[in-house]
Amino acid sequence: MSSIENILVLGAGELGTEILLSLAQHPALSSKTNISVLLRPSSIASPGPSKAAELERLKAYNITLVPADISTSSQSTLSSLFSAYDTIISATGFSAGRGTQLKLARAVLDARVPRYIPWQFGVDYDTIGRGSAQDLFDEQLDVRDMLRSQDRTKWVIISTGMFTSFLFERAFGVVDADKSVVTALGSWENRVTVTAPADIGRVTAEIAFSESFGDPDNIVYVAGDTVSYGRVADILESVMGRAFDRQLRSVDAAKRDLAQEPENGLFKYQIVFGEGRGVAWNAEETWNAQRGMHLQTAEEWARENLV
Repeated sequence: MSSIENILVLGAGELGTEILLSLAQHPALSSKTNISVLLRPSSIASPGPSKAAELERLKAYNITLVPADISTSSQSTLSSLFSAYDTIISATGFSAGRGTQLKLARAVLDARVPRYIPWQFGVDYDTIGRGSAQDLFDEQLDVRDMLRSQDRTKWVIISTGMFTSFLFERAFGVVDADKSVVTALGSWENRVTVTAPADIGRVTAEIAFSESFGDPDNIVYVAGDTVSYGRVADILESVMGRAFDRQLRSVDAAKRDLAQEPENGLFKYQIVFGEGRGVAWNAEETWNAQRGMHLQTAEEWARENLV
């Protein structure tokens, strides 16, 4: 798309790096297109060994490193920086702190950036609604309200469900491979949509370079897979060749635990996913499925990473 000349990605964590690499290798990339990534000055000046190798990899793809700290920079400072770009993609999530998503959206709109993909790679916040157990979600709805209230900046929200890897992490509370236990949240029929970061990067690049960016849909749904917790247990038994104990974690139990530990983010997520609203959509009806774009399934991820 010839009108895209300057793309800025905010952050180069697990997702940001995949987005950057997908952008840099996209067939629509032209000699006039410049890709940059915004990183904390300390990450550029004094990176650890693994980070240094990662930055060298990005430089090899002619990706420019831009020093700035989102958490300490004012909205006006960010707006001034953003004004040099025609496309901004945020890969900076909740770890950046409360208020960050709103500050970024305001800065993008103040800078009159033509295209914006905010960090909303996750669940369907509209369906979940305000006042959920995970109070950070309300800010995501504030960002959506802000974007919808204007028509100068085109925007696309890419709903991906959770990272596939997180579903299998013991910290989430569903899979404990070492103990051969799968715990369903809410019910065994409850479903969850998952997508791998590498695939999210591919999809984001496709959308960023699309000539119909934001038209007609501002919100697109993608999925590597949508699986019930029962299906997760079946996958693990098939992949690992042993039986898994099946336990149930009720929403009431998670709520009781949250009442005892009000700041426990794990319990907040378990309640939301246990309620099962806005966390899953039919994989065959997604943006990628309609385009014949295969993304890694939960079983494919498990066979690649757990065996």
